[in-house]
Amino acid sequence: MDALIEPRVNTSDTTRHFDVLIVGAGISGIGAAYHLQTQCPGTTFAVLETQAGFGGTWRTHRYPGIRSDSDLYTFGYRFKPWTSAPIATAQEILTYLGEVISENNLAQHINYRHRIDAAAWSSETKRWTVDATLLDTGETLRFTTNFLWMCQGYYRHDQGYTPEWPGMSSFNGRIVHPQTWPDDLDLTGKRVVVIGSGATAATLVPNIKGAAHVTMLQRTPIFYRTGRNANALADELRDLQVDENWIHEIVRRRILRDQDIFTKRTFNEPEKTKEELLNLARANLPADFDIDRHFTPDYRPWRQRIAFIPDGDLFKAISAGRASVVTDEIETFTETGIALKSGAHLDADVIVTATGFHLSVQGGIDFSIDGTQFNLADTITYRGMMFTGVPNLAWVFGYFRASWTLRADLVGDFVCRLLTHMKSRQAHMVTPALRPEDADMEVLPWIDPENFNPGYLMRGMHMLPKRGSKGDWQHSQDYWTEKDEFPAIDLDDPIFHYA
Repeated sequence: MDALIEPRVNTSDTTRHFDVLIVGAGISGIGAAYHLQTQCPGTTFAVLETQAGFGGTWRTHRYPGIRSDSDLYTFGYRFKPWTSAPIATAQEILTYLGEVISENNLAQHINYRHRIDAAAWSSETKRWTVDATLLDTGETLRFTTNFLWMCQGYYRHDQGYTPEWPGMSSFNGRIVHPQTWPDDLDLTGKRVVVIGSGATAATLVPNIKGAAHVTMLQRTPIFYRTGRNANALADELRDLQVDENWIHEIVRRRILRDQDIFTKRTFNEPEKTKEELLNLARANLPADFDIDRHFTPDYRPWRQRIAFIPDGDLFKAISAGRASVVTDEIETFTETGIALKSGAHLDADVIVTATGFHLSVQGGIDFSIDGTQFNLADTITYRGMMFTGVPNLAWVFGYFRASWTLRADLVGDFVCRLLTHMKSRQAHMVTPALRPEDADMEVLPWIDPENFNPGYLMRGMHMLPKRGSKGDWQHSQDYWTEKDEFPAIDLDDPIFHYA
């Protein structure tokens, strides 16, 4: 009997069985479906998605100017050429994902408005039982699967993170979070304060049209990079009528090489790279703008994510007087705006809290193994994609310093190779476990906060799995190493326990 294709036990008429269940129809889940279909032909699978359509992040976020923060030559899939400007709008990304679904006939596998509530593993049947709610009717559905592939992303889609500041209830205007942008919000003629300085704030501020003025209020500065929203190499290759598949691969390799060089320089030459980034700001802002106060962080580059400003639009909005930057801390909200600790007051009609995400590690799913609930925070990760003691489950968590999809593709290759290997061994179950030589290994938090410490991770670190001091037991965040290491993983290593 084929362990990956045939159900191991009979199922009722109300239970649907699949070899693999994919959680989420965002960029990771669509990629997972593609890899399964092309690398594991004959494998039955389904995608369960909570939202009413595909796209994940690019469907959730609808605030003005919503766009990628990574170039689409690397944020796009390796198998699907990107043919437009490197930094793309949400609608362009949704169109691209829709083409992947259509071109590969994946729509038949995707089930929308299916919220997964619980997933229970049975070592007796060697399968997961997944309970879901069909949100349109409230009906409870049950699925069983041999393998669970978690592609749900890393944050809660239904609610963004907004700190509790004093006096918020006294504000007479409207407070909104970009993640739940209201359809009826009209900012024409309004005084808008955007709290935050990350990629979301940097996108919003220049793209709020018709406002009387927009102020970006930040507690501390971050680093920005800027440049043309174009790729000269891609444009030249198109002028030479090179095939788009070749253009995609060549430009992708060039970008990845340049990113690797820059990332290493931020560690080896932090002051020099810091000055280069600040010079970009100086070149795009008025001579009297206080770069030291507003755009000079007190940490080395890449300790937090560096936001890219395509065509310098944030700097242009500031230079034109449509926007301004205030670096200060909030004392309290008032009826008419925000009182700052410096004693200043920002008048506002609308306040936008571009203050981050709520981390979602388990996708809101109640997990259990053989009747006992478990928490991923109690496990040690195998290379950031599997977990000690958790059978037949893979997880996609992307890169901080490179495009998320690069890792989604690598994990896709690994999972398909693992499924094929299980088939060849006639194994129904695989569980990562520490080896005897790992017994005395130091167990550490998921990431080293000295190297990378964005707020959403620091707030949610207690929910994340642990890492070990050895390379096998950590998410290295190094694509340039993992692209060579992942294909070479020995699937007969004692780490993998088969049954």
